[in-house]
Amino acid sequence: MKKKIGVKVLGTGSCFPKKVITNVDLEKIVDTSDEWISTRTGIKERRMSEKDEPTSELALKASLEALKVAGISPKQIDIIIVATITPDMFFPSTACFLQAKLNILSVPAFDLSASCSGFIYGISVAKAFIESGFYKTILLVGADELTKITDWTDRSTCVLFGDGAGAMILSASESNEDILSVFLGADGSYSDLLFLPAGGTRSPATIDTVNEKLHTIKMRGQEVFRVAVPKMVLAAEKALEFSGKRVEDVKLFIPHQANMRIIEAVAKRIGISMDRVFVNIHKTGNISSATTITALDEAIKTGKLKVGDIVELVAFGGGFTWGATVLRV
Repeated sequence: MKKKIGVKVLGTGSCFPKKVITNVDLEKIVDTSDEWISTRTGIKERRMSEKDEPTSELALKASLEALKVAGISPKQIDIIIVATITPDMFFPSTACFLQAKLNILSVPAFDLSASCSGFIYGISVAKAFIESGFYKTILLVGADELTKITDWTDRSTCVLFGDGAGAMILSASESNEDILSVFLGADGSYSDLLFLPAGGTRSPATIDTVNEKLHTIKMRGQEVFRVAVPKMVLAAEKALEFSGKRVEDVKLFIPHQANMRIIEAVAKRIGISMDRVFVNIHKTGNISSATTITALDEAIKTGKLKVGDIVELVAFGGGFTWGATVLRV
């Protein structure tokens, strides 16, 4: 009987741009205040990429760090998956740009678009690829530069977003099963609550779309909150059920870092105390697909997670999409 192929996490890495934008900086360009932003979102600062620093560049630095931690060379990667909604270009894919920068030409490379849930969707794809025997070692990246699609005159959204990238190396294993479960969901009927109106085939770029700032994020915050919390709770509970684990087994809960109020509401509903919830939103803001993986990487680096610990990641994003994964460090 053929032995089941497991999935082992070999290493993680992350990258943030050097430029820091604080709430005090935002006070100078829009009608807001540090107190207003902090109390409503939990955010104190966020990172901003340079004009000549595309998403693939952050992805590259995060990938190199993950490869170093994993102790493997780029040549050992069989496929590259990049979860992003802010690609370098519509095409080629950011994964192809990353592949060229890593100099591992000919391996498959593609982007995955699931907004803030992108990295967890990517874990699901990577897990299926490995378990099927298609690929042995996968580079999975979550990378976004939301500051480049932000309307800096809209005080309700410009305070929320930042830039960053995280990477994970996953490999086939006959003795390990680190990805214990994944649960995914989506509901496209909510697409008008969080979206970027122009630039696609529905509304191609014109002088008018640029002047009307239709190439920037639009969000109806209260409506998003009302859907996000129950869907994140559903995803978290389902992933735990599929993994055979209970809330008590989870050493650390890592939710999508979008809003402190959402994080607290989700934690309360699933019955986990805030001292077991990882939070870094105060210094990163919402970095979409990169939030869960960069938070996981930080938790490992700072010793909040140790080998063998059970951790759960959960996210929610435009689409709407949602997902959760339970994994062993």
